Amino acid sequence: MQTKEPIRCALYQMNPKVGDFRGNAEKILSVARKAADAGCSLLVTPEMSLVGYPAEDWLLRDDFCAKARAELQRLAEKLADFPDLAVLVGVPEVAEGHRFNSIAVLRAGRIEALCRKQHLPEYGVFDETRIFTPGNNTTVVTVEGVKVGLCICEDLWYPDVAQKAKAMGAEILVACNASPYEAGKARQRERTVVGHAAAAGLGLIYVNCTGGQDELIFDGASFVSDDQGTIGLRLTAFDEEFAVFETAHSYEAVAVSEETPESELYKALTLAVRDYVRKSGFTDVVLGLSGGIDSAVVAAVAVKALGAEHVHAVMMPTRFTADLSVTEARKLASNLGIHYVVRPIEPLFAAFVSELSADFKDRKPDVTEENLQARIRGVLLMAYSNKFGQLVLTTGNKSETAVGYSTLYGDTAGAFAPIKDVFKTRVWALAREINREVGFELIPETIITRAPSAELREGQTDQDSLPDYAELDAILARYMEKREDEKTIARETGLPASLVHRIVTLVHRNEYKRRQSPPGPKVSALAFGRDWRFPITTKI
Repeated sequence: MQTKEPIRCALYQMNPKVGDFRGNAEKILSVARKAADAGCSLLVTPEMSLVGYPAEDWLLRDDFCAKARAELQRLAEKLADFPDLAVLVGVPEVAEGHRFNSIAVLRAGRIEALCRKQHLPEYGVFDETRIFTPGNNTTVVTVEGVKVGLCICEDLWYPDVAQKAKAMGAEILVACNASPYEAGKARQRERTVVGHAAAAGLGLIYVNCTGGQDELIFDGASFVSDDQGTIGLRLTAFDEEFAVFETAHSYEAVAVSEETPESELYKALTLAVRDYVRKSGFTDVVLGLSGGIDSAVVAAVAVKALGAEHVHAVMMPTRFTADLSVTEARKLASNLGIHYVVRPIEPLFAAFVSELSADFKDRKPDVTEENLQARIRGVLLMAYSNKFGQLVLTTGNKSETAVGYSTLYGDTAGAFAPIKDVFKTRVWALAREINREVGFELIPETIITRAPSAELREGQTDQDSLPDYAELDAILARYMEKREDEKTIARETGLPASLVHRIVTLVHRNEYKRRQSPPGPKVSALAFGRDWRFPITTKI
């Protein structure tokens, strides 16, 4: 990246908290001191860095936006201590009866300029046109004699804003972003935005936020590229990070990390759990540890995110729980170093069955009794949550969530579902990745290889009700993410059309369960929640 004059710039890959105006401002002020001490003339922070992203309907409240504006003014005044440093801060702007997604340029104690986002996304997880009005002017500011073009996230997924900035004399482009994570998106993001900047003959400073916010994960993965599209600096994904560079430096291409998809997924889920728990005001979590693969992976992720001392597990066996499940759960808890108790629920289950025996006379045991067990477990976990202030993690995966292989108010009871967007086949792969990273069988091999079972009746396995998970996941991925129709799925997979139809029917019949289930982090191209908007009542 070459400019007429060298400018020393700082990138702040920030993890903001929605609504924490003062906390976010103090973080920006702290790194501004570091940037000034390093001799920087420009500090770049992410989109909506002052208020967090997405703030959703908070942004429709005048009092929220007024507080943000007041904090912005306060921050600008404090930055007067660094008069030679221009600081870019993401903020909502209310003007002329409209709301704008803006970047404020703070310098020498005042708000020098405001850049408004021009392209507002309204697809997938985004709904910005509901809140904001698009801007119609491109902003170029001067830093140390260098003309710097400004844009905000979606603006750079189209070529026009970069071209406008170039026409206005920009020598370099800065993009402030809140671009959510999904598997494989970082490379696609780089190719698109770098391509548009390079096509305009501009180098690019791309700063993305990091952290978890409800169902979204922000991976950071900020970078700098030159006007030929060569990336010469990359920040560490999923970490809050501060970096300094000079635009006059020529860049050699920085190699892309050879991280495996499962390793990336492990980091993403860890960040999601850590931020959901801590930003919600909790320190500890509790979960049911069954001896199965799903709860094992969730427990391992929770320990990585929060530390073993903050993770609590309860094993709740009945007459149908295999001895192996109890043994393996205990072994896993010991490996993880977490607090673990066994609380048999057989007496509670027997009491329910006895109490209902007259009403259920002459009716054979069925899913009713199975669901009773799951709901008893959910009640106990919520009791631990209430008594000890521990947030409940649920352990259902995407495959089960899709087809309703879960008990409403039972194993869906809880606050956060870490693997809600992870297919069962990937859960197994993730378990092996976790073991590979630690260098031993943290998750016992028996847990990984044993046949999955809810253990709610004698000799039960998941495949009594579902097809093999490899087949199920193939159908679900094609139907959900590729939006293929049933005939295409059957033809492309070679699976029976009747099976494909049954799975698609189950997906839509169980929408009511998903609407009442806890949120979980989005890691795929299409996740249940913000991505998925089908009616509950429908003809299928």
